[in-house]
Amino acid sequence: MRLSSLYEALCKRRARGQKSLAVLLDPDHLNEAGCRHLLELSESHPIDYFFVGGSLVMNSHQASLIRLIKSRSAVPVLLFPSHSLHLDSQADGILLLSLISGRNPEFLIGQHVIAAPLLRASELQILPTGYMLVDTGRQTTASYISGTTPLPYDKPNIAACTAMAGEQLGLRLMYLDGGSGAMYPVAPAMIRAVRHAVDVPLIVGGGINTAEKAQTALAAGADVLVVGNHIEKNPDFLPEVSRIVRTFNSVLDLSM
Repeated sequence: MRLSSLYEALCKRRARGQKSLAVLLDPDHLNEAGCRHLLELSESHPIDYFFVGGSLVMNSHQASLIRLIKSRSAVPVLLFPSHSLHLDSQADGILLLSLISGRNPEFLIGQHVIAAPLLRASELQILPTGYMLVDTGRQTTASYISGTTPLPYDKPNIAACTAMAGEQLGLRLMYLDGGSGAMYPVAPAMIRAVRHAVDVPLIVGGGINTAEKAQTALAAGADVLVVGNHIEKNPDFLPEVSRIVRTFNSVLDLSM
């Protein structure tokens, strides 16, 4: 598998202790006008990645959404797929998700087998990712569609051992996700436990809808903070969360 410059850059940021911000765009919930507004906001309130995808992606809007982003922004676009049908070579890379919190072979390896020749033929940068769904108060679309039981909210050791196993299997990123519409975010204790268990970069998302929750996740050890559902409803949260990440990095720079 070819090396990914996106992955190497993320590892360098992690080594320096720098945090990143990703905005997750669900093609089923975001129209062109909403996307243009977020792109305008991102010009003055920087983000590091656009993640594009969702648990269903019921329409063909994903391709036009990616095309619009690529025409208006230099921010890398990473696919966040739930199915091999959701591949799109217009993107810069793909979070190749293996749902290691579940026991459904379709999402551990099945869809990957179907996608493998397509990915090899594409120019997408591949970032193998251990994807861990966490119980955050209600069943999410991701847990329902995958037919898997999320990790218990108050069992950080289970999450830590799951992440450790994923790293030992060769996965390059870990992703703790409360899912779209989570009632509350992943617990700081779980983020810390996973951060201490593995060396690879850690992505955290789901239920991050206030400045305090964003700051807590970063302080607990998230390397990449993902916001999605709340920004779709309240785009003006983007400047606030972008400022939190930049402030965190500025304080780090001053202390070095």
